Amino acid sequence: MTMDLTLADAKRIIDQTLSAQAENGFKPMAVVVLGSAGTIKASESQDGTSLLRPKVAHGKAYGAIAIGLGSRALFERAKKEPFFIDAVNSLCDGALVPVPGGVLIRNSNGDLVGAVGVTGDTSDNDELCAVAGIEAAGFSADTGG
Repeated sequence: MTMDLTLADAKRIIDQTLSAQAENGFKPMAVVVLGSAGTIKASESQDGTSLLRPKVAHGKAYGAIAIGLGSRALFERAKKEPFFIDAVNSLCDGALVPVPGGVLIRNSNGDLVGAVGVTGDTSDNDELCAVAGIEAAGFSADTGG
């Protein structure tokens, strides 16, 4: 049986993600951590983030967990198959954000246990912080790209 992320795991991922943001001097970020069922485990927005940042972070994580691919892979697929991503986004009621920054979380067995979405800086920097947070918390990051 696949074990899901705990609240403590999600908070640790957020703390480590925001540590990476601070170390790199990136713009303020919003971070959303979802469990394997796509439900929110934890979410934080730094002072100075805009109103929509939490929704963008959620959309990156939600797209990753819903499709089973990191949002970098979804971004690449959107370039090649825009109609597919548009159709999936319609099925998700517009909640899918197919740009880097949504990263799958895998446990030591390689089981999918959740996803994290990060936004606030460039998409590449968002993804860098997400990967750093996941790995520093003791999990494997899967960007799909």
